Amino acid sequence: MAPAALASVVDAYNKLAAFNVENLFVRKREPGPRRTIFINENFPADYHDNKGRVKPEHVYGTNQVITSKYTIVTFLPRNLLEQFRRVANVFFLAIAILQFFNKFSTISPGLVILPLLIVLGITAIKDGYEDVKRHQSDRRVNHTPVRILSGGEYVNPNMTGKKNRTFVRGILPSRNKTQLVHENNANPIVDQTQVEPHLQNEYDDVQDESEHGGHHLFGHQQHSTRPHWRHAIWEDVRVGDFVKIKDHESLPADILICATSEDENVAFVETKNLDGETNLKSRNACPTLTHLRTAADCADVRNRFRIEAERPDVNMYKLKAALILDSKDATEREKGIGGETHPIDMQMTLLRGTVLRNTAWAIGIVMYTGEDTRIVMNSGGTPSKRSKVERQMNPQVFINLIILAIMAIVCGVIDSVLEHRDYPLSAPWLYNDNQSDDNPSINGLVTWAFALITFQNIVPISLYISIEFVRTCQAAFIYFDSEICYDKTGQATLARSWNLSDDLGQIEYIFSDKTGTLTQNAMIFRQCSIAGKVYRGQVDAEDSAEPKPQEKTASPLAPDSIVDAKSSTSSSSTTASPPAALAEHKYDAKHTIDPLTLPAPRGPNRFASDSLNDDLREAAHTADPARARALNGFFTVLALCHTVLTGTDPETGALQYKAQSPDEAALVQAAADVGYIFRGRDVDILTLETPFSANDEEGQGRHFEKYKLLNILEFTSARKRMSVVLRKLDDDDGRVFLLCKGADNVIFERLREGGEGEGREDTERHLGEFASEGLRTLTLAYKVIPEAEYEAWSERYHAATVAMDDRDEKIEAVSDELEQDLRLLGATAIEDRLQDGVPETIADLKRAGIKIWVATGDKLETAIAIGHSTNLIGRESNIIVIRGSSGGRPVYQQMVHAAEEFFPEADLLSDEAVNHSASYNPRPSTSSRSEDRQYPLRRIDTGLSSIVGSNNGDRPGGFVLVIDGGALEYALADDENKRLLLRLAMLCEGVICCRVSPLQKALIVRLVKDGLGAMTLAIGDGANDVSMIQSADVGVGISGEEGLQAVNSSDYAIAQFRFLKRLLLVHGHWSYARNGNMILNFFYKNIVCIGVLWWFQIYCGWSSNYVFEYTYLLFWNSFWTIAPVIAIGLFDRIVDAHVLMDLPELYRYGREGRWFGLKWFTIYMFDGVVQTMVFSSVIVANLFNGLNTNVWTGWVFFAVFIGIILVFIYTAVYAAIAPGWFVTPMWGYNNYLWPSAYFWLCLPLTICLALAPRYIAKAWKFGFAPDDIDIMRYIRKKEPERDLTKEAYITRTSSSRPFARASSSRRTSRSSFASERPTRPSFDPRNGSRTDMSTGMRSVHRGFDFSTEEGGVAMQRIQTNLSERRTSDRNLATTTNQNTNRNRRHGTLGHVFSVRRGFLRKKPSTS
Repeated sequence: MAPAALASVVDAYNKLAAFNVENLFVRKREPGPRRTIFINENFPADYHDNKGRVKPEHVYGTNQVITSKYTIVTFLPRNLLEQFRRVANVFFLAIAILQFFNKFSTISPGLVILPLLIVLGITAIKDGYEDVKRHQSDRRVNHTPVRILSGGEYVNPNMTGKKNRTFVRGILPSRNKTQLVHENNANPIVDQTQVEPHLQNEYDDVQDESEHGGHHLFGHQQHSTRPHWRHAIWEDVRVGDFVKIKDHESLPADILICATSEDENVAFVETKNLDGETNLKSRNACPTLTHLRTAADCADVRNRFRIEAERPDVNMYKLKAALILDSKDATEREKGIGGETHPIDMQMTLLRGTVLRNTAWAIGIVMYTGEDTRIVMNSGGTPSKRSKVERQMNPQVFINLIILAIMAIVCGVIDSVLEHRDYPLSAPWLYNDNQSDDNPSINGLVTWAFALITFQNIVPISLYISIEFVRTCQAAFIYFDSEICYDKTGQATLARSWNLSDDLGQIEYIFSDKTGTLTQNAMIFRQCSIAGKVYRGQVDAEDSAEPKPQEKTASPLAPDSIVDAKSSTSSSSTTASPPAALAEHKYDAKHTIDPLTLPAPRGPNRFASDSLNDDLREAAHTADPARARALNGFFTVLALCHTVLTGTDPETGALQYKAQSPDEAALVQAAADVGYIFRGRDVDILTLETPFSANDEEGQGRHFEKYKLLNILEFTSARKRMSVVLRKLDDDDGRVFLLCKGADNVIFERLREGGEGEGREDTERHLGEFASEGLRTLTLAYKVIPEAEYEAWSERYHAATVAMDDRDEKIEAVSDELEQDLRLLGATAIEDRLQDGVPETIADLKRAGIKIWVATGDKLETAIAIGHSTNLIGRESNIIVIRGSSGGRPVYQQMVHAAEEFFPEADLLSDEAVNHSASYNPRPSTSSRSEDRQYPLRRIDTGLSSIVGSNNGDRPGGFVLVIDGGALEYALADDENKRLLLRLAMLCEGVICCRVSPLQKALIVRLVKDGLGAMTLAIGDGANDVSMIQSADVGVGISGEEGLQAVNSSDYAIAQFRFLKRLLLVHGHWSYARNGNMILNFFYKNIVCIGVLWWFQIYCGWSSNYVFEYTYLLFWNSFWTIAPVIAIGLFDRIVDAHVLMDLPELYRYGREGRWFGLKWFTIYMFDGVVQTMVFSSVIVANLFNGLNTNVWTGWVFFAVFIGIILVFIYTAVYAAIAPGWFVTPMWGYNNYLWPSAYFWLCLPLTICLALAPRYIAKAWKFGFAPDDIDIMRYIRKKEPERDLTKEAYITRTSSSRPFARASSSRRTSRSSFASERPTRPSFDPRNGSRTDMSTGMRSVHRGFDFSTEEGGVAMQRIQTNLSERRTSDRNLATTTNQNTNRNRRHGTLGHVFSVRRGFLRKKPSTS
C-alpha cells in the first residue's frame, strides 16, 4: 500500500509540475468555420438571427496576428500565475499571510510582505518589458501597408470579428494616424473625406483632373466615389476583400487569384518562407475571374459570385473550394440558388508569407485571414518557457520545505512535551503560562508556526530576485558582446527572453532550418569542367565588382559595342515587360525595349576565369577545332537548355534574366558572363549572342544565332535531367540536335559507346572534387539527331503526349529513346552560398557533442548537398535514406531494415532498447549481420554499377539519417513508429529532414524533447520556422531576408548562424556554470544561517527564538552575504572565452549537467550543516563563496569582503546607540565583544575549521584528479601564449596525469574531430556512400542537385506553344525536309559549334 501511495504522490507532483499556465489564457482555438464568401451580393436572410445580427458561425477572424503573451487584461493574472509556479513564492506568500495574525507577528505585516511584492514586481516589470518588445514587433507586421478595394458601389458584406486590444495598443499612442485608417473594421467603407485622397488612394488609370479630380459642390473630392485601391494595413484586411499586390510584396492573407499582369494570368511566388525552397512557384488565376483586372471591374455589381471554402486547415498543399457564379435566373437568385460552379484548388491560391516575384501586380480575393491562414495555423501560441535550472530548483526548494517542516514539527513537539513536563515544576521560562486560556498542547502548535517564521530563510526569497538580476545582466553581456554583433548592419545579438541564458549552456540537440539560416539564398556559378579541364571562377574579382548603371558587361571575345547591333527579330513575346514604375527610374526603358539592343546582363556575382578567357581566345586560332567546339558547345547548352525569361532591369536598363529556378538563373548568367548571352525567346525562336557569332561581310556589327525550339523534355525528380531539341536557323545549316543537362549517373549511362576519349574519367574525377567542396553539380551532353530519326521520334512523342492511358509513362519511354548515345561536354559546379562560417560552426558544435538536425522544405538532393557543404555529413559518413510514398517498402519496414542492417548490436527492435540506445556507440560488426532476415535488402539493377558502393555501412564515419516529409507523416503517426524512429536517429551523428511542413518541424522537436527529455534549440529565420522555434526549449531567430516572423517568436535574435557557436559555447556555458554555482552557494549560505538558529534551540527550550538580534537575520540576505553570490553570477569564469571557443569539447560539462543538480545541492547543504557548528557565520559564508569562485577579479574581492566589513561596522555602530535615542538590545555590546580575547582567537580557528574540508577537497581534486577544465586553466596560467587550437586535446584518461601536455595523442571519436578547422570540408565522396532504404540501392554521392518547379506554368506555356506550332507546321513538313537535306553535313556537330575565323576582327567606329 505504501508504494502505491508514494506513486500517487509522485504522480500528483508530476501533474502539478507539468501544469501549463497558457492553457488557462490561450484557448485552443478551433479552426474557423466552413465559409461562404459573398462578393458583390448581400448575405442570405438565414445568416442573421432574430435580432438581425449575423450568426457567430458566419463571423470570421481578423487578420491581426499576435505572437505576444499578454494583454492589458491578462497581464496581471497570467504573470502572477507564472510566478507562483515557483514553490518558493507560494511558501513566502503563506508565511506573509501567517504574520498578519497578531499571534505570529514579528514586525509590521506590511514590511513582511514587502520583499515578496518587490520580487513579484521586478519580475513582472521584466516580463512586461519583454512582451512590449513582442507587441512592437507584431505592430510592425500588422501595420504593413496593403491596397484594398474601396469606393464606387462596392461593399464587402462578409463580417469580421473585433480586433484584439493589445498591450502596446492600449498603452502607447499611435504615432502614425494614417496607418490606422479603417480601424473600425465593422464598417467596410471609410469616409474618404477624412484623409488625403492622393496619399491614401491609388487608381488603375490616370484621367483628366478636371473630369475626376475636381471639387464637389459641397467641398468633397470626387475621387472617393470612384473605385480605387485604398492604402490600409494588414490587420484591417477582411475576408472577402479585393487586394492588389505588387512585385516583391508579401501576401497579407490567403487569397484567391483573380488576375495578374503576366500572360495567361500567371503569378510567380517565392515560397521559401513556407517550405524553404528557393525556386519560384507559379500560380494561375481562377479562369472565371480573369476579367477582374481593375478596381472598377472588381467593384462592378454585375460581377456577383460567392466562394464556398472548407474550414481552415494546416495542409499547405491542398484546398477544397468552389466558385459559384450568380444565377442568371431572377427566381433562383431570390432563393439563393447559384449558377455555374467552378473548382478552386491550391494552384489558384497565394498563401500568407509568400512573396510575389517577377509579376508586376496581382489582384485577389481574401479567403482566410489571421489565425485561419495556413502559415499561422502551422504555428503555435507563444509558450511560457522556464529554464531547466529553474525547473530543477523546484524539487530542491521542496526538499528545503520538507526540512523546514521537520524542524518546525520537532520544535513544536519538544516544546509541548517540555511544557507538559515542567509546568508543574513552576519552570521560570513558563512565566504567565498559568492563564485559563493557556494550553501546552496548543502552545506546541503555536511554536510550530513560529518555527516556520524563524527558519523561513531556509528558502531565500532574495534568491529569485538575485537570479532575475543576474540573468538580466547576462542578457546585457550578450547584447554588448562585439564578437556576436554583425558589423555590416550593426545588429547585436538580442536576448528577447532573459530567463533562459543558462539553458544555452545545456543544449543537446539543435534543429536548424536551411534556407536563410545556413544558406544565403544565393546560387553562384563557381567552377566548371569542360573536355577534362577545370575552370575556376575568381572569387575576389566577382565579389568585389559592383556593376554600374548601364555598364556593359561582356566577355573578352565579345565585340566592342552592342548598342548598335542589328535587330533581326522583334521583341520576345515571352519576354517580361518592364513594370509600370519603370518611368520613375533614371533609366528610360522606352528606348531599349528590344532585348537585342539591351546591354548585357550583370549579375551580383560574376563568373570570371582568366584561363577560360585565354582558351576562348586561343580557340579561334588553333588548328584543332576540338577545344573550340567543346567550349562553344558547353556554354551553348547553358545558354539554351532552360526555361528562363528575359526582361529589362528597371534600374540600369540592361537585360535581365527572370527564372523560377535559382540554379537556372545562375547557369544562364554564367554563360552570359563569358559572352554567351541569351537574348530572349520569341514563341519558339531562341536568340543567342556568342563570342563566336559571325560578323557580316563589311564587319559592321554582329549576327545573332537563332535556334528553333522543337521539343522540350522537362526536368522531374524521377528523370533527373532536362533536354531541349533545337534546330539551328542559318544559311548553311539546319541540323537538329539535342542538348541535355542532368545528374552525372543519368548522363553517364546514356553516353555513346566508345566515348571514353571525351574526358569521362576526368569529368568523373572533377565531379568528385566539386562534391567534396559541397557544390551542386550538373553534367552536360549533346547529341546530333538525323532528320529522319527525329521525324519518326517526333511522331511517337506526339502520340504519347495525346495518349489517354499511361500518358506519363509513355512520354518518359519515348523521351528516353532520344536521350541515348549522348556526347559528354562537361560539368558545372554551383555553390548554394552558405552564411559566413557555417561549416566551421557546425563542425565545432559537433565537436561539442551537440547533435544537429536540419529540417527543410527542400528536396532530398538539396538537403544532402547542404549536409556535405555544412560539415553535417562528414568525410566518411554513410547516409541512410528513408522515403515516403516512393512506391518501395513501407516506412516502418525501411526503418526496420536500417536498424537490422546497420545497428544489429543495438537491438533497436526490442522494447527495452530505448533505455540504452542513447549511450550505444560501438561500430556494428559486419560478421554478425544476418543475410536471411525477414526483409532482406534487395539490389536494384539501375545500370549504375560504375558508381555503386559495395560497403556502405562499413565506413568509419558513422551514419547520417535522411528522411523526407512523407516518411515522417507515417513515422510520427503512432507511438511504435515514433519509438523506432527516435531510437534509430539517436544512433546517427545527424539527421536531415527534407520536404517537411512547418507543423512537422515542431513535431520533430517535440519527438526529441519529450521522448528523450533532452535540451533542444531550434533556429530559423522564416515564418515556417515559428512552430519549431516555439516548441524547442530555446528558440533562436535569424533576422534575415525572410522577415521578422521567426525573430518575433524567438528567445534570442542573432544576425548570423555562426554567432550561435559563441552564444552557446561561451555565453551559454558561462551562464549555466555561473547560475548553477550561484544558486548552490545561495542555498549553502542560508543553511548556515538557519543552522545557527537551529542549534540554539537546544539552549532555549525549543521555543523558536532567535539566537541573535532580528535585524542581523533581516540583513543576512540583503547586505551581509548577497554580494559574493551576485559576483559569482556576474563575473565568475570556469575558463577563458578563447579556450571555450578553441576547445568545443569542454561544452560537454554543460551538456551533461555537471554544474547544477541534486548531487551538488546535497554536497553544499552538507557543507552548510557542518559549518553551522561555528558561529563566525558571515565571514565563513562569504569566504566559502569566494572559495567556490574560479576567477578572482577586483569585483570579486570587493563582493567577498564588503559584507564582512559591513557587519563589523554595523555591529559597532548599532551597539553604540544609547537607549535615550531608541531601545536597542545591542547597547553596550561593544564593551564585551571587542576586548574579548576569546573572540579574536576563536575567529581564525573557526574560519579555518569551517573552510578546511572544502579547501582540502578542491586541492586534492586539482592535484590528483583534475578534469579538463582544471587542465586548461592550469595551462592558461602557466603558458598563456599557447595556441590551443592546434595543440590542445581532450582526453578522458587525463585523471592519471594531472597536467598532461596538450600535444599528447587522444582517443579518436567517430565524428573525427579535426585539430585544425578547414575553411571548407575536404574529402573524397567515395569514402562514404548512400543507401536508399526504400529500394535497397547503394550509391556514391557526386553532388547532383537542381531545383525547379516540376510542371510549372513556364514549362506548360512552352509546351503549349510547341504543340500549337507543330499543328500549324505539319503541312510544311515536306518542304522543311527538302531544305534541310540540301544543307546537311554528316559526322560531328563540328560546324554547329564551329568558330568563324573573322569574329576577332576589329570593327570600324560607327560614331
